[in-house]
Amino acid sequence: MSDGRLPRPQDLIRRYGLGARRALGQHFLLDPGIADRIARAAEPLAGRTVVEIGPGPGGLTRALLEAGAGRIVAVERDARCVEALAELAAASEGRLRVLAADALEVDIAALGPAPVRIVANLPYNIATPLLVGWLRRPDGIESMTLMFQKEVADRLLALPGGKARGRLSVLAQWRAEIRRCFDLPPGAFTPPPKVSSSVVALTPRPSPVPVHLDDLETITARAFGGRRKMLRRTLGNLPGHAGLDNTLRPEDLTVDDFCALARALRDRSPE
Repeated sequence: MSDGRLPRPQDLIRRYGLGARRALGQHFLLDPGIADRIARAAEPLAGRTVVEIGPGPGGLTRALLEAGAGRIVAVERDARCVEALAELAAASEGRLRVLAADALEVDIAALGPAPVRIVANLPYNIATPLLVGWLRRPDGIESMTLMFQKEVADRLLALPGGKARGRLSVLAQWRAEIRRCFDLPPGAFTPPPKVSSSVVALTPRPSPVPVHLDDLETITARAFGGRRKMLRRTLGNLPGHAGLDNTLRPEDLTVDDFCALARALRDRSPE
């Protein structure tokens, strides 16, 4: 239910002259129905630290407040939006803190007590590096409900044998359980991007398959560096050492297969 005390994003855009900036990857989400749907996909929010990246004029921020989030930290690098969001924060009764910062330089764990839920319509130009950084350091992160370009979401969810399968698929699926919540057309945003979008929910696994992350990143980089090549061309005899058929291609391997290769790499590396 809409809270009339909270300013609408359209009003903030008009009062503060917030035109979306392409250099910042801004595509504002103004439809309250869609924002509410994202907030519901991220529930439960009560008792959590909710971190939003790139709130812009606050369409999703408003929905998170209305959904009962008790503590929100909105990370925004655009000074114009920071100024406008101060008005939303003032109406939030202390539940919203606006942090003027570059999300790529922010330590999520330092923003508030765990558990942390990240909910964001991510700026598409930094979405992948942001996600990889969170996957590397998931401590305290209970869930991530994130908007991506549909192409990126397809990569995150791609199963063995799929054309979209790549390094991001393996690293994300090793670290988290992933599901697609829903897709959105370009017209859901202002201005419309050139691509469709997807909301994806990621829940970090409490006990991923034991492997050194550095080794997993190294082996996936080597394997997918020769994407259509057999493993024997990119990894030499390492697949045999891991008990795998070296005529397979990287997109055919499971997460467990890549973990076996990562362990074999460590076993064969000099101390």
